[in-house]
Amino acid sequence: MTSHVHASELRRAARLPAARGDAEAPPDTTAAPDAPALSGGTAGPAALEPLLRTVLTALAEGAGRRAGPVPAGAPDALAAHVAEEFAAARGEEALSRLTALLAYGSADPADPSCAAHLHCPPLAVAAAADLAVSALNPSQDSWDQAPAATTLETLLLAELAELVGYDEEATGVLTSGGTESNLMGLMLARDQVLGRASGRRVEVDGVPRGGPRPRVFTSAAAHFSVQRSAALLGLGEDAVVPVAVDHALRMDPSALAEALKRCSDDGESPVAVVATAGTTDTGAIDPLRACAEAAAEAGAWLHVDAAYGGGALLSDRLAPLLDGIALADSVSLDWHKLGWQPIAAGVFLVRRAETYASLARRAVYLNPRDDEEAGYPSLLGLSPRTTRRADAFSMAVTLRALGREGLGRLVDACHGLALAGAAAVRAHPRLELHCDPVLSALLFRYLPTTGSEDAERTDRINASLRRRLLREGRAVVGRTEVPGEGPGRVRLKLTLLNPYATPADVTRLLDAVAAAGRAEEAAP
Repeated sequence: MTSHVHASELRRAARLPAARGDAEAPPDTTAAPDAPALSGGTAGPAALEPLLRTVLTALAEGAGRRAGPVPAGAPDALAAHVAEEFAAARGEEALSRLTALLAYGSADPADPSCAAHLHCPPLAVAAAADLAVSALNPSQDSWDQAPAATTLETLLLAELAELVGYDEEATGVLTSGGTESNLMGLMLARDQVLGRASGRRVEVDGVPRGGPRPRVFTSAAAHFSVQRSAALLGLGEDAVVPVAVDHALRMDPSALAEALKRCSDDGESPVAVVATAGTTDTGAIDPLRACAEAAAEAGAWLHVDAAYGGGALLSDRLAPLLDGIALADSVSLDWHKLGWQPIAAGVFLVRRAETYASLARRAVYLNPRDDEEAGYPSLLGLSPRTTRRADAFSMAVTLRALGREGLGRLVDACHGLALAGAAAVRAHPRLELHCDPVLSALLFRYLPTTGSEDAERTDRINASLRRRLLREGRAVVGRTEVPGEGPGRVRLKLTLLNPYATPADVTRLLDAVAAAGRAEEAAP
């Protein structure tokens, strides 16, 4: 039986007191001579310098102790070790000891054998720029908290809108990632489409009751945040209609047309079509131009979730895959995937700024009208969040340092790794490729040496070999299931986002997968 380390046990191990409701004496607010330094101000850089040396040394020590893509051992053992270290780290050694612990206990996306998720290794220049943001701590909810960062975000978004193919009428905002961006796209779709049909302000009056049922159409392989967003917006998860996909998990345009026709015939309201440019499993890109035509004919909003595939816009070779994206009413992009930025670096764009109206808000202590009239701009009405980190800064620095061409070369390198990996899978006697890679994701499975016709056993071995690799600290490989019913759908996944990995690294990783599969076959 597997044991679990619960929060109460971790608290005891770390010698932390449980929450108490009794009153305590007020703290002494008199600053001692050795009070901890701040990161900002003219003295901030000098205070940070020795601490940064400590952090860098501890990062190297922890990574060296891990000696692989992920710490070896079971989750409970790591949790107990973290609790012990947390208890022991006190005073001046806390920063060093806990940083080394974090490095040791992390899945390191810079290791070529860490390839499960859309979890990129950040560029050093982006991480350094991110440090500046952490030290200065600007907040994007008012100009007087972020004077320069407000303008930088606006300029960056204009460049990214141009990259998508939008003109000067576009606008947008930095987000926490694709989930938030998809929520915003569906929120504006709801407000625009249902508001137009009902003649009411949906963001004020709520979703109309008693009228045609709202529907959202997206592929069966789309991100789960589409359903989550529908639930949060009062449409309900059941409002989302899954559209059939092909073997590569690309939306079938004829199936979309049929689904929209059924919606019309049933007297329902097509609110939005959500097309995916880069599914999480195969990197599949829906036929964006066909989706745009179908949405326009139905009077629906088109949102393109390009959180993963938007990185293809940086590459001359891959950008044509996103033909038609400029026809979308809104777009999600994530530069913490194929952009090599620290999390979070999401982007939400709309083609026409006037469709953003339902998000506009005025808070007299943040964006009073007279301030704006006097020339002090505010980004508050562009985001559902209030306090917002200046995540645009590291993106702006990276874009200026490398340019589109430099970033495009990194995208092409990852695409090349996926193509090399696909060739290695085809050549391997015990591995089976699901489909050709589109971006940098590779979907495959291990075929047992005996009994591969037993679908349930094959699924079981593929799932367990991945956990074996994790326990041994040898590799981080993804696990998913292709759409359908019944056994035989489990697949393994490599998401290759390290542009400095080599085809030989990928081959070694695939050999490790096959060896783990053979070991699982031999296990009781």
